[in-house]
Amino acid sequence: MSIRQLIFIAALVSPLAGWAQQSTPAPAALTLAQTLAAARDNSDVALARHALAAARSDILSADHAPAPVLSAKTASIDLQNGIGGGNLLTRKRIDKSIGIDWTWERGNKRALRTLAAQRNADAAQADVNEVQVQQLQAALAAYYDLLAAQQRARETAEMERSAKELARLAQRRVQAGDLSVQDAARTSIEAERARADTQTALLDKENAALALAQVIGRGVGLEASEADWPTLSDPNGPGGDLAAWVEARADVRAATARVQAAQAALDHASALRKADWTVGASYDHFPGTSNRLVELRVSVPLQWGYRYEGEIGRAQAEYTQAQDTLEKTRRLAQLDLQHLQQAAAGTAQRSASFDNGILPRARQVAQSAELAYAKGATSLTDLLDARRTLRATALEALSARLEHAKALGAWQLRTQPQMLSAAP
Repeated sequence: MSIRQLIFIAALVSPLAGWAQQSTPAPAALTLAQTLAAARDNSDVALARHALAAARSDILSADHAPAPVLSAKTASIDLQNGIGGGNLLTRKRIDKSIGIDWTWERGNKRALRTLAAQRNADAAQADVNEVQVQQLQAALAAYYDLLAAQQRARETAEMERSAKELARLAQRRVQAGDLSVQDAARTSIEAERARADTQTALLDKENAALALAQVIGRGVGLEASEADWPTLSDPNGPGGDLAAWVEARADVRAATARVQAAQAALDHASALRKADWTVGASYDHFPGTSNRLVELRVSVPLQWGYRYEGEIGRAQAEYTQAQDTLEKTRRLAQLDLQHLQQAAAGTAQRSASFDNGILPRARQVAQSAELAYAKGATSLTDLLDARRTLRATALEALSARLEHAKALGAWQLRTQPQMLSAAP
């Protein structure tokens, strides 16, 4: 066996030992299900829930009748002749009165006011759901970014070890007179480049962990579980009733509820033209005239010269605005779902092409180059080119896998969230 072959075998054994060490999973890795559970209740969702609580309180504010008004008065105080002697309440000549007044709301105003508040609360609930979906999408993307960064760091570290081993063996071959100094220098340069790539990959991993921690409100130093990579979906893309999914989206439901609230507000503004009556009664006590006098009264606003055109006009404009917003939201929701559907299909095809064709061929070419170089049948240049091709292809395959995972997850969160919620 030649020196070249012995060196080549040693170069193969060393990376295998490193691979065996790297195969040990990191302890207490964060799963995708845990990430989504944390994102579902993060600070942004809490803010939306506070807005929902305020909207529900508005229902209590709206669903009550006008409070009755209790009034008391004294009248007919004679400053010229005096008020006489005796007890102030029973004998003095002062007309004393106590009464109560109550506004009778007409035109179903209370029910319409309450309905508008209820629909606004429904919209706030849908807003909470929409914020949850957005935070889940952000958490899912950040989680897969971290997962890809972890794998990229491992691959670049393994490439660095392989490049260092090749450079070390090249120095031994130079000493043995089996390799030129120039070729050995090239292997050293490749090792330095690989080390720089590893440092960059580790920095990217730290940044990805920090980005995920910001979304889910956890501490730094997170690790993602390797078992959470999704399997390749149907290359033809997911199917289903797109129109039904559009109507089921939280943002569309919120816009629909706001249209209903605006309609109730418009009806309430129109009901203002039906004047509210104020009815009341008083009990009077006037010594010298009568100790038991009763007053009944009704007051009716006279809508002369103004029929609430301003309130009705504003409510009509807000109703039209809510309708336009609903149509825009529906249109954007449909376009978004179509984009997510196409992205899930396109990334599945691209990832499958790498996993099933491009990457295996690149590995085969690299293995052939390693074997040929060990036997002296090819040059160092060809070996380095094959390694660079494999490195670039492996990273592109990882990028394709990442894009597919994020696209598929975003699609499922909008259409089939139970599939992700049921993840172990």
